[in-house]
Amino acid sequence: MTSTVPNAIEQPEGQQPPITMFGPDFPYAYDDFLAHPAGLGQVPATEHGTEIAVIGGGLSGIVAAYELMKMGLKPVVYEADRIGGRLRTVSFEGCDPSLTAEMGAMRFPPSSTALQHYIDLVGLETRPFPNPLAEATPSTVVDLKGESHYAETMDDLPQVYRDVAEAWARCLEEGADFSDMNRALRERDVPRIREIWSRLVEKLDNQTFYGFLCDSDAFSSFRHREIFGQVGFGTGGWDTDFPNSILEILRVVYTEADDHHRGIVGGSQQLPLRLWEREPGKIVHWPYGTSLKSLHVDGAPRPAVTRLHRTAGNRITVTDAHGDIRTYRAAVFTAQSWMLLSKIDCDDSLFPIDHWTAIERTHYMESSKLFVPVDRPFWLDKDARTGRDVMSMTLTDRMTRGTYLLDDGPDRPAVICLSYTWCDDSLKWLPLSANERMEVMLKSLGEIYPGVDIRKHVIGSPVTVSWENEPYFMGAFKANLPGHYRYQRRLFTHFVQDRLPADKRGIFLAGDDISWTAGWAEGAVQTALNAVWGVMHHLGGTTDPTNPGPGDVYEEIAPVELPED
Repeated sequence: MTSTVPNAIEQPEGQQPPITMFGPDFPYAYDDFLAHPAGLGQVPATEHGTEIAVIGGGLSGIVAAYELMKMGLKPVVYEADRIGGRLRTVSFEGCDPSLTAEMGAMRFPPSSTALQHYIDLVGLETRPFPNPLAEATPSTVVDLKGESHYAETMDDLPQVYRDVAEAWARCLEEGADFSDMNRALRERDVPRIREIWSRLVEKLDNQTFYGFLCDSDAFSSFRHREIFGQVGFGTGGWDTDFPNSILEILRVVYTEADDHHRGIVGGSQQLPLRLWEREPGKIVHWPYGTSLKSLHVDGAPRPAVTRLHRTAGNRITVTDAHGDIRTYRAAVFTAQSWMLLSKIDCDDSLFPIDHWTAIERTHYMESSKLFVPVDRPFWLDKDARTGRDVMSMTLTDRMTRGTYLLDDGPDRPAVICLSYTWCDDSLKWLPLSANERMEVMLKSLGEIYPGVDIRKHVIGSPVTVSWENEPYFMGAFKANLPGHYRYQRRLFTHFVQDRLPADKRGIFLAGDDISWTAGWAEGAVQTALNAVWGVMHHLGGTTDPTNPGPGDVYEEIAPVELPED
């Protein structure tokens, strides 16, 4: 029998599709789905103009709303704060507005192929992001236990760092069939992906990242595990992920999500903002020139949702912060799931009890950043004595942990991300104001670079964020703990509702914390597309037979189901 999975096609020699973050849990080719000339599907003409509530104006909500609009539906977007969610680009008061800081997502791997579809669609440019030891990074300093090492490539670091890198590669190969899975994902070999992953999910669901390292002979040395946690490879240290499920980490490394990152020129928030204003060339029901913005009064989303409940006919009724009440045939919820527990008054009947349990068990990572604008990329100056860059991208065990240097040319003002931290390291900053944070950071960096006066180059006030303290987020991104696979499966598969009772259908979960790749914008896009399929199907719509949607092929590629007893 021929598979209906759209990626199960023969490719000419040397023309395999790029590796993609569809991942091992649900190997569906979202990039092929988006690129197909038949489009994502259609709803009956009798449903054209039907209002659909889209709760949350982050990337997932805006993508879902944009695609529903193209089908001839009328998305009504609710947003409590600003369009963009964790794609949040801010400027510095009193500085050139082109000088910006990425408070949320700031680096995107090429394997985010569905995300790239929308980046290309709205005409945004990307450029290499200066991660540690990346080709785009002039130099990196690793500072541990008061000892600093300057490197332009991995070979410049002491042998112990190369030993740790080799230990990680060996650990992945021996414990998680890394080469086999990476090859299967690259070739889009769905049967092989499912064969490998089914075995690993059953074997590793209860294992922490740290426990996985400890079980490997390659990491028998505590010193090696410590260095790996503090420095890691790709984006930096991994120790804040040590308590999380190893399955979360494997999804990242299999799909090369931690490699070859690129930043969006001018800021990532442009993506949802441009989609909000974009007038699709191919649209059903609505006149040419229609955009999400034009479908909303005064061109703005409706305010925060304060109540969600079910009403007669299995409708979803939404109350907003202005007190307005509207009832919908269907709704897409894309805000962080904890909002359903705290900020929004919800009926228990919205979801099955097992889904409420999964929402309650969602584990979020904390994260903090602080940026300062500077007069120029002074770090490219050479030390007269050593010939080295006077300052480098910095990984350290000090409070700052990761410091990133971002410039737009040698003669232009630039930006330093003085610190990017997660979990406990983020909580250390929580009580401090932006200026207090900056002072501690400058002190730490001054100990690493005693001859560099960073302060004299600062041209504006710092900007900072602690996502755990943001009232509409309460955390940066989801990260499953051991034993959470079953919970995540319930949330991700919620878009396929045929087996749910009629009184539990019609509201669809989306957003990156519903995805298998939380913390990556790609997951937000993929779950948005799942929800679009769900709404379309709920209203009696269908996809083109030549371009089956994620729900059409669900039975073939559904995530592994672990026993509950």
